[in-house]
Amino acid sequence: MRSARLEHLLELLTFESLPLPEQVLHGIRDAKFETCTPIQSKSLPITLERKDLAGQAQTGTGKTAAFLITLFTRLLENNTPPAPKGKAGPRALIIAPTRELARQIEKDALLLGKHCQFRTVCVIGGVDYDKQRNQIKAGVDILIATPGRLIDFYKQKFFSLKSVEVLVVDEADRMFDMGFIADLRYLFRACPPYDKRQSMLFSATLNHRVMELCYEHMNNPVRVAIEPEKAVVDAITQILYHVGQHEKFNLLLGLMKQEAGEKVLIFSNTKIECEQLEWKLNHNGFNAGQISGDLHQRARIKVLERFQEGELDILIATDVASRGLHIDDITHVINYDLPQDAEDYVHRIGRTARAGNKGTAITLCCEDFAQHLDRVEEYLKNKIPVAWPEEELFLEEKEGTPPRKKRRGPPKAKTDNRRPQGARRPPRRRPQLARTR
Repeated sequence: MRSARLEHLLELLTFESLPLPEQVLHGIRDAKFETCTPIQSKSLPITLERKDLAGQAQTGTGKTAAFLITLFTRLLENNTPPAPKGKAGPRALIIAPTRELARQIEKDALLLGKHCQFRTVCVIGGVDYDKQRNQIKAGVDILIATPGRLIDFYKQKFFSLKSVEVLVVDEADRMFDMGFIADLRYLFRACPPYDKRQSMLFSATLNHRVMELCYEHMNNPVRVAIEPEKAVVDAITQILYHVGQHEKFNLLLGLMKQEAGEKVLIFSNTKIECEQLEWKLNHNGFNAGQISGDLHQRARIKVLERFQEGELDILIATDVASRGLHIDDITHVINYDLPQDAEDYVHRIGRTARAGNKGTAITLCCEDFAQHLDRVEEYLKNKIPVAWPEEELFLEEKEGTPPRKKRRGPPKAKTDNRRPQGARRPPRRRPQLARTR
């Protein structure tokens, strides 16, 4: 069992104390990282020794930097010559479940690896197919991808995976939830054998299914974990309001007025609710945008960029659309709906209080979702502090119906509903009557 002194040293581990190449340290300094987070302190001493790792950590704990720093160091030490143009084969492969997470990993990789001179390409669906294909064919060192588009390109033989030296799977539990397990196994088999590469897998939970994948396709992975309850950092002030469904939006208006000028992320459980909140908030004088599963990828990217750059004060999202979001300076997270999954609560509120900042997480608990509260608090092993809103905090909605945005879609094909000449009318069915005894 580790001594308390050793645990303390792990918490105080600095990047400068690790055996890292100067190019990597230069990127870390550019990112203004100094002290390792708990998952970095636990994982980096293991992965820098070229051992496989299965890490349990929530989004926002620094796991992306942990595997990127390891990956850069390994590639620099191996010093493999770059693949010639037209014979592209990535030296490192990072697989993520969602497009947003893949794009965020690419952004972090370009920052931390700025001085390593690696060619990084991100391959996701919903964006320019030919452009991504040409980027791969021009040569790539680090390939970041979602499973669907990656397998599409691989099966067309745009590249080979036989030169992969480092393989990373991020948010593995989400891969299972989204039905990507067969795709993951296919990609593992396309890479070199497990003893010929280094593999790292990160997941919010290392359940039986995830660990089975690790033992099947990795080389005796070392298991490290950051307890889920520790992911809710002390810097987040949590508040819970009990409110009726009929008054919930009125309370939200009051909160928005009270926190005017702040950067707010609102979570809802459904795509329809996200769209309605966007219409209603904009109708009431606020500057809001939303991302949900129905929104086209390019439109999603545009909304996220506007929020990041400060053009939007409020971003509304579902849990699926928000996976992998990493936006600086979010001051408030509001759970308009209490999530059914307790882990989603931790994921949501972890969007604020990042990089040493403070943040506030407000939850509106109505009768429709109150049954989930016990599950969330049991997971947190703590009660969420309850506050009672003053009457002045409930604001009236602006009169009039919010204008709905017309969604662009493919034109509907014209159909001819007339019966062909000579065709018989289908028989009319009698209604089913309930049986009585």
